[in-house]
Amino acid sequence: MVLIAGPCVIESSDGTLKIAEAIKKITSKLHMPFVFKASFDKANRTSINSFRGPGLYEGLKILSRVKSRLGVPILSDVHDVTQVQMAGAILDIIQIPAFLCRQTDLIVAAAKTGKAVNVKKGQFMAPWDISGIIKKMKEEGNNNLLLTERGVCFGYNNLISDFRSLAIMRASGYPVVFDGSHSVQKPGSLGNASGGESQYIPLLSRCAVAAGVDAIFLETHPNPARALSDRANALPLKNLESLLKDLIAINRITNKNKYA
Repeated sequence: MVLIAGPCVIESSDGTLKIAEAIKKITSKLHMPFVFKASFDKANRTSINSFRGPGLYEGLKILSRVKSRLGVPILSDVHDVTQVQMAGAILDIIQIPAFLCRQTDLIVAAAKTGKAVNVKKGQFMAPWDISGIIKKMKEEGNNNLLLTERGVCFGYNNLISDFRSLAIMRASGYPVVFDGSHSVQKPGSLGNASGGESQYIPLLSRCAVAAGVDAIFLETHPNPARALSDRANALPLKNLESLLKDLIAINRITNKNKYA
């Protein structure tokens, strides 16, 4: 089981490196594979005045620094076809945001880089609808695909996690990731920002690992209350090690009994 984790957005070069170092220290101690995640540009913020990050050029420089210093794979999201080629030269995994998971040109451009592509299933999609995403990737000869579940819309400003989705998507033969952070998000619930219930991140993450996933996606921050993006659904960094110990223990049981 792999951990994909980091702050929602790059807030500063030194701050991003410190968070990456802290996560690497924990995952090395627990012998858990780790992919660092941070966004260089959050183009889908609720408010036009919200912090978006340093942008493509400076953001990729910072991510490259993390990669070279720590020797960990790097994941970040792209929002526009024009970003893909430059991002693909630095990133190990290119992420397609949930809102853009049906954007054919974006998926095709990411697939053409030959890099692994993590597509977050949209809140509006059924798990079997990922077949269209898979076909778009295959058309470009790229089978390096990850599929991420991040909850589905339930009325207004609320998401729910249907754990059947994990099994349905896993039946496609591709690795499945559970996003424990965005699954507790309450989109737009604060009017000019999204809310969330971060206290449920551990609960949903434990359930997902018990259901059988290949990776857990978590946004974590040393002080979520002061995070510049998605503060309401970030796991406090101080709680990460304890949660990972739980997830590793559950994963051992799940894999042991997989074929029982």
